[in-house]
Amino acid sequence: MIRIHKVDPVFWGMVGIFVFFISCKNEKNIPTSEYAKVEGSNIAPSQEALSSKKENFNEYWYAGKAEITSYQLEQIRYGEARQGYAVLVYVTEPFLKDKQVKADRDNVTNIPVLKLNSTKKFNTGIYPYSVMQSTFYPIGNNQHAIKVSCSVQEWCGHIYMQLNNRDRFDIVSHSYFESEGDQDLSLEKTYLENELWTQLRIDPKTLPVGSFNIIPSLELIRLQHKELKAYKASATLENGNYTIVFPDLKRTLSINFSPEFPYVIENWEETTNGLTTKAKKLETIKSDYWNKNGNKDEFLRKTLQLK
Repeated sequence: MIRIHKVDPVFWGMVGIFVFFISCKNEKNIPTSEYAKVEGSNIAPSQEALSSKKENFNEYWYAGKAEITSYQLEQIRYGEARQGYAVLVYVTEPFLKDKQVKADRDNVTNIPVLKLNSTKKFNTGIYPYSVMQSTFYPIGNNQHAIKVSCSVQEWCGHIYMQLNNRDRFDIVSHSYFESEGDQDLSLEKTYLENELWTQLRIDPKTLPVGSFNIIPSLELIRLQHKELKAYKASATLENGNYTIVFPDLKRTLSINFSPEFPYVIENWEETTNGLTTKAKKLETIKSDYWNKNGNKDEFLRKTLQLK
């Protein structure tokens, strides 16, 4: 269980984000959000509008609670639809730039990130699947995710992959398949599908559109045994919908979200080779879940409609 130390919302809302801009190098292919402009730019639509936007953001994301959303999942695996559940857990955390792990102590050099833990649970015949991806994305919204990891467990074995954003994208991967085995890779920086899910929650207007290269989600790379590299893609952004197409993978991902802050994800569909995985929102709660680990707290799973 990841434990998050209590922090003062005003401190991290005002000091932590400022520190991000003086400690992190801007990666030019990530557009800066209007929220980032509150702290990092002299160009602003209006001080009143940006101040209100910052206040809403801090009030929602720095209230000492995570946002937990459950989804009814219909997952395609081995050519068939499997019923299950997905959960998206978003929470802000202080992050260490060099070690690229959650900071144990409050420090002005920490980088504020929006973390997403994305989980899926479903069965394939007699045996279960468990998938988890973690993405650590800077609140400043002006560089790529600092770290992304993925693990998959099922009765045949388990795999783990981790990407660290340093001078390049450094990746380590471990698998029980002989053809994949233990790998150490290094890739040039480009967009990451994993980071889109956090970037959207900060400012969907900054999502990449048009044609570009992007590294697909680590989940897809491992479940479909695809080469880990950047693939050509094209994307469109409309009011409350973001759709990205991967022609070489014969795949389309469409995410529907609330067009108003805090941009909660309502549902998504992922179609590959004509087969579609679907997820539809069941319930959203705000909770300091790391303190809800007693038997008396199991009612919260019923609130989320999780069996």
